[in-house]
Order: sequence, then C-alpha cells, then structure tokens
Amino acid sequence: MVHAVLTADLESVFGDPFDHANPVGHDAVLAADERSEPLVAGEQALDAWQANAEFVPAELGGRLTTVDALVRRLRPVFRRDAALGLGYGVTSLMAALNVWSGGTDAQRKQLADTLLDGQRVCVAYHELAHGNDVTANEMRAVRRGMSLVLDGRKEVINNAGRADHAVVFARTDERAGGRSHSLLLVDLSELPADRWRRLPRYRTMGLRGCHLGGLEFHGCPAPESALVGDVGAGADIALRSFQVSRCVTAGLGVGVLDAALFTVLRFARGRRLYGRTVAQIPHARSTLAGAFTDLLIADSLSTVAARSIHLLPANGAVYAAATKYLVPLLLEQAMDELAVILGARFYLREGDQAIFGKHFRDLPALSIGHAGGVSCQLTMLPQLPQLARSLDRAAQAPTALFDDSAELPKLALDALRLRSGPTDPVLAGLPDLLTALRRADRTEDTAALAAELLAELAELRYDIAATTPHDLGVLAPPAALALTERYATLLAAAACLGTWRHRRRSGDTAWIRLALHRLLARSRPGVLVQPAELDEALFTELTERAAHGQDFCLDAGRVHRQLVD
Repeated sequence: MVHAVLTADLESVFGDPFDHANPVGHDAVLAADERSEPLVAGEQALDAWQANAEFVPAELGGRLTTVDALVRRLRPVFRRDAALGLGYGVTSLMAALNVWSGGTDAQRKQLADTLLDGQRVCVAYHELAHGNDVTANEMRAVRRGMSLVLDGRKEVINNAGRADHAVVFARTDERAGGRSHSLLLVDLSELPADRWRRLPRYRTMGLRGCHLGGLEFHGCPAPESALVGDVGAGADIALRSFQVSRCVTAGLGVGVLDAALFTVLRFARGRRLYGRTVAQIPHARSTLAGAFTDLLIADSLSTVAARSIHLLPANGAVYAAATKYLVPLLLEQAMDELAVILGARFYLREGDQAIFGKHFRDLPALSIGHAGGVSCQLTMLPQLPQLARSLDRAAQAPTALFDDSAELPKLALDALRLRSGPTDPVLAGLPDLLTALRRADRTEDTAALAAELLAELAELRYDIAATTPHDLGVLAPPAALALTERYATLLAAAACLGTWRHRRRSGDTAWIRLALHRLLARSRPGVLVQPAELDEALFTELTERAAHGQDFCLDAGRVHRQLVD
C-alpha cells in the first residue's frame, strides 16, 4: 500500500539521458530495444517510485486525482522510452479505468490493492479476426450455475504474458447490438490451470520492449463476482473508459516528440554543412520551429480534452475522439519532417541520434489497446450535426478548462456520456477568442487568420448541414469523414487560443499565430502566406529552452538535458 505521496519527479529519478553510464539513459534504452526486452532498470526505478499509485484514485489509496496531472507526471517516462511507459503500467490504467467506472466497491478495492502491491493488469479487448470492431468479438462468457465459463482467445494484448489479473471483454449475448458484451475482472492465478493458457509473444517493429501476447480459454470457469457492471454493459463501460485513456495516450505521446525534437536540435547545432551548421540553414530552422509549434498544438488540445473530463464530462466523447484522432497525426507528421533533417543518420542504430529512430518507430504504435483513427472519426461524425446547429446558443467553456492553475472537480467517470451534447462549449468560443487575439495583435496577418478561420467554421457548418443520415454511419464516404478532421482542426485552434489567452503568456502572439497558420493549412492549404518572422521567433524560443534545461511542452518544465556547444 502507498502510505505517502512520493515527491520526487521522474525527471530527477531518470537523470541525464545522454550520460553513457546512466542505467536508464539512451544507451541502456537502445540496448534493451535491440534485445526486444523491457528496460529492467527503468522498471525498477518505477517500482521504487511506486508508479502504479498513479493509476489508483486517491480515495482508494493511490495518487490519481486529475487526468491532466497524471499525464504531466508520467510524461518523463515517454520522453525516455515509450515501451517502458506503456509496458510498465499505462496498460494497467486502461484496464483499471473499466473497474473504476463500472465495478463494485469490492472490485475497486481488490484492484486497487493489486496495483498498489506492484502487480500488473492487462486489458483483453482485441481479437485479430475483428480488429477494432470489438462488438463483433467472438470470445464468450456463458453463465453456468454460479460461474461464467470463458471460451475463445484474445490477441495482441500488452502484458498478457506477465499480468496477474485481466479485464476481459467477452460476448454474453448472441444477438447483435450494443448490449451483447460484458466485462470481467479475473484473477488469472485463481483460474483452473488446464482451462486457459498464455499465447506466444508477438514481435513488433515499434515498442519492442512491450510484451504483446494473448490469452486463450477453453471452458474456463470464472466466478460470477468477476462481472464488472451489469450483463451487457461491457461496451458502455469500455467507451466511457476510452474517453480518459484516449486523452492520456495522446498527451503522453507529446513526450515522445519532445525528446525526438531535442535530439534533432542537438544534431542540427553540431552538424556542419556548406560552411555552417544545419541549424543555420533556413529550411532546417523552419522545420524545427514547425515541429515545436505542432508539439504545443498537441499539448494544448490534449490538455484541454483531459481537463474537459472533469469540467465538461458531457462533451468527453467527442473531445477525446477528436484528440485521439488529430494529436497522433500532428506528432507523426512532425517526426516525419524532423527525420529529413537527420538525413542518413535517421537510419542509424547506434550513436547519439539512434534514439530518434526508436522514438520514430514507437510513436505510431502507442494506439495499442485502442480503436484507431477511423474509429475516432466514426465516434465524432454522427454527433457533428447537433454540435454544429448548437454553436450560436452554446455557453462558452469555463476559464478553468484552459488555466492549469485552476482547481478541477473530482474525477467522476459516471458523469461521462457515450454521446456528447447538446452543445459544444469549446468550439462555440472560437469567434470571441479570435476577437481577443486581434485586440492583442493588430497585424494584418492576425486579421487575415481570424477571417479565414471564421470562414472555415461557417463552411464547415454548411457542409455538415448538407449531410444525410447515410453519410453519418459506418459506411460514411470519404467526404463525410473529412468533416471530422476539419472539426478536430478547428477544435484544436480553439484549444490553442484558449490556452494562449488564459495560460501561456497572452502577450506573446508569435506561437499562437504560427499554430493557427499550421492548423489552417490543414484544411485551407495555400490560402495565407506565413510570415517568416514567426519561424524565427519559435526557433529562438526552442533553442533558449534547450539551453536552459527546459522541456518543449506548455509547462516548460525542468529536464535533465542541455545543449552542448
């Protein structure tokens, strides 16, 4: 059990990643990755820090209070090694959220004690035959007397080979529909040994230190007390849990880009071409500034979405889906652009830049245990007509959504809904936030940005109104799915503007202007020409932060790394 909150932050625990003698430095991380093994020293450090307490609500003896604080506290793990972060415990969080949301008091206490004792829990959603369509899953849990008998297999499950408990998603009704599946919390050590087995490990290109395996059951009885929530409530509970874990995984992915960006900046300052450093070449400076800005966009959107879980729980479904869809695109596209600066060094498996290749491989794989991008789009799509119609009458989001110094109410998972509505407070605030920006920065560029974003908002509402019911289902045409990306992009613009106004130096308009340029270019490419001075302003800030041992996220927190001249 956790008797006191540990005050040491993980940056201090992990130390300098470029120190060759550091057992959790880059050399050790890469060596473990080459062996496709977990970083043992990293797991030992997290054990000593009692990291599992981060996944247990404070009222059950853990340290989980707010979703955004959880992300900030765990982000240093993902700066170091995404496989360590996911493999050690974030998968346990994904499983546990189902129990915190739908479990009985006894189940919640049982799982809390399990996690605080340092044990792992896996979450068994997926079957290879059905991909992201979990409601088509075939594994069954059939009631026989006082037991639920499990038959079937779950595949590509993180930590299936070394978890002590499993949250299993199983069919309990042969009829199709949203009430056909249930969740069970099973203690694997108490199941009959001859009725189940762990499947062989799957090898992967990214997250090679994660143990991806599976579970197979043959007439395996589990006690009726294993049922989480009501029979048939599995999909409802899982979809509410996804709203939290989607925000968490998106926010943690920002840490991967943060580390990769520092690696490339460090290389660009030391590598000389044509009589100057790569960092002095305009294209490289612009690329670095753009990646920094995309990181700030991703951090703004994921943080706003995480805080909305507390402040606007009725909107969690659409905000989490938009975040989980757009943030990985921003992060992966930034990584693609940074790889160009490294050139041939991008392919190296040794040396100071080798860690970039690991981050590059790991980042797309962070969606393990979740539905993919199209699934997030299909979550957003049917909700867009109602949200678009309501913008003119919607109350704007509370200031606390953007101001991280404001206290949040207690996490209440039972307040989350499967459909958002009836209004969209964040997007409804976009016009007023643009007005505030124009007052703070009276340049022609800002006026043009505001005009184009408002035009895009008006056009998006018109295009959404023109959709038919057929356009909003699983057979949606590409043009309808494109509406969701445009919506997510405007939501990100509103999140950035709210963050700029209420949190991050509202007198500094360079970052928000560059952020809006980059977001606008996604839906209206070529409409505006970006002023060159914005790249220079962001490159300067990027370099100053790196030189002073600050990270590149909104917090500009202390990190154990500095540029070497």
